[in-house]
Amino acid sequence: MRFLRNARKTIADNRAERRAHRQLSDELAAFRTAAERSELDMILSRHSADETREIHAILNQQDAERRYQVGVGTHQN
Repeated sequence: MRFLRNARKTIADNRAERRAHRQLSDELAAFRTAAERSELDMILSRHSADETREIHAILNQQDAERRYQVGVGTHQN
């Protein structure tokens, strides 16, 4: 029984983490302009790398996706 309870709790915790990560990603996606990103970078600079690691990872991923979309869009015939 204990194993089953632990497994359920682990699954629920993982779902909650994924949901929180998606929400954070959605919120960070709103910072699109150079001015918005600059303001966000200033805020993040007040915190340690450990505290902002997830945010920077999300922002880097979003930047890469945007660059890819722009590159793909310019190479279509």
